[in-house]
Order: sequence, then C-alpha cells, then structure tokens
Amino acid sequence: MEWSMLIQSPTDWGILFLSALIIGMSKTGIQGLSLISVPLLALAFGAKPSTGLILPILCIADLIAVLYYRRIAEWKYVFKLLPAALVGFILALFVDKVIPPAAFKHLMGGCLAIVLLVMFWSEWKGKENKLSSCWWYGPFFGLLGGFTTMIGNAAGPVMAIYLLSVKMPKYSFVGTNAWFFLVINYLKIPVQMFAWNNITSQSLIIDALTIPFILMGGVAGIFLVKRLPEKGFRSFTTAITCVSVILLLI
Repeated sequence: MEWSMLIQSPTDWGILFLSALIIGMSKTGIQGLSLISVPLLALAFGAKPSTGLILPILCIADLIAVLYYRRIAEWKYVFKLLPAALVGFILALFVDKVIPPAAFKHLMGGCLAIVLLVMFWSEWKGKENKLSSCWWYGPFFGLLGGFTTMIGNAAGPVMAIYLLSVKMPKYSFVGTNAWFFLVINYLKIPVQMFAWNNITSQSLIIDALTIPFILMGGVAGIFLVKRLPEKGFRSFTTAITCVSVILLLI
C-alpha cells in the first residue's frame, strides 16, 4: 500500500499524530483515552486500514509504559485475566465476519454500562462490589477484553472498569494495565500482518514517524499520574471511561 493511498492531506497527518499523542498519554496515564483515537483514525483512513496503522502505535506505547512501570503490577490480576483474554482473542477471529460491527459495539457498550452502574451503586451505598469477588468476574472481563481488542482495539474501557471495580491504586492500575496490553497487542501483530494483510512495510514507515508524538504523550501521561492524587486519578479515569462507554452506545 503506497503512502498516497493512506495519507492524502495534511489533515490526515494531523489526525495520525494527534492519535499517537493520545495513545501515548493513555498507556502511561489515563486508560480509556485511546478509544478516542479509534474513530478518528477510522474516519481518516477507513476501518480496516486504520487498525493496521493503530496497532504498531499501541505496541510502541505499551512498550514505553512497561519500561517505565515495569516493577509495578498486580500480577495476580494479570494472570487472572490473560487466559480468558486469549480465548476471547481466538473467538474474535471466528466471529469477526458474523457479528455486524455496529451491533457488537452497542452490545459491548450495554454490558459495560451495566457494570459501571453496579460499581457506582456499590460506592454510593458504601459497600464492597460483591461481583468483583465472584470467580467468574475476572475471566469475564478478560474474555471481553481479548474479544474487543481484536475486533476494534476498544478494550481500554473494559480494563479500566475492571481495575476501577477492584479498587486498584493508581500506579498498580497503570502497571497492570500496561503488562496486560503488552502481551495482547503483540500477539495481534502476526494475525494482522498475515491474515488481514493490513500491516505493510509502508504502513510501518508511517507508524515510525509517529514515535516522537507517542513519546510526548507518554511523558504527559506520566506527569498526569504523578500530579493527580489517588481520588483525583480514580475520578478522572472514571469520567473518561464513562465517555468511552457513551461513545460505544451511540
């Protein structure tokens, strides 16, 4: 695929670089922000080509986040989520052509909205979210996360809701999230290269040009996490996640 077929105007470059900045900030700071970049890139480059552009950007941002937060992760949650996420990953390969993207998007948004409401109700009542202690709770989010990241790179809100619901401290939140997505996103690369054919040498060259913006976003995300107190981090992340869920529902 030639450059001219992907990048057709200065606006396209602007959308690409802005998306890279947002993704970098999301991975090292406020998870859920990256969902904003998904529709932006889809509108500029088309649904399938945009997934080929965004995945390497996500992988670079994941690597930056893991390098910075490499010693901060709640591994019991990573191990609880990953097996089910891999099942969701494989399931998505089989149903990708069966489920209409719009129907799936609304279904996922509805499920996440219900979990958000349960979480809000529990906090309002000052009670523990009893669902989070159920044996199926972690695997459910792992399955949904693996499925959604494969279908539309939209697993950010899934992980954010899960980590918020188990009341994870901010640094553990970001570190756990970083390791989870590092594994999942790097597993997606061969699928998109050889099965979907939407990652090419030309698209990788374009992605390489976004690295400075990913780094700037990463630094901004780290700065934001440092400046926000625990309560502020949780409130900000919850607000961004709510916006992400609304975007999925409309």
